[in-house]
Amino acid sequence: MATIDVTPDFEKAFRRLPVRIQRLATKKTSWFRDNAHDSRLKTHKLSGQLNEHWSFSVNREYRILFEFTSNTTALFHSIGTHAIYR
Repeated sequence: MATIDVTPDFEKAFRRLPVRIQRLATKKTSWFRDNAHDSRLKTHKLSGQLNEHWSFSVNREYRILFEFTSNTTALFHSIGTHAIYR
């Protein structure tokens, strides 16, 4: 079971999301806690300038950008559409 820490930027972005996306993100985060590589999340490592980061899908439009800070801890940096990669 993974521990999840969040940045202030993540908290701010989360609060700005529509309520239905917040609920879905909370559900997906629960799946992530149980298994960060659950196939339903489509977890993948990023490349380029974000090569230390990973991402998983909330739905077809929204993603959570994070990094593993240890074997059992992840730090969530941002949540949003593909624009979070910029």
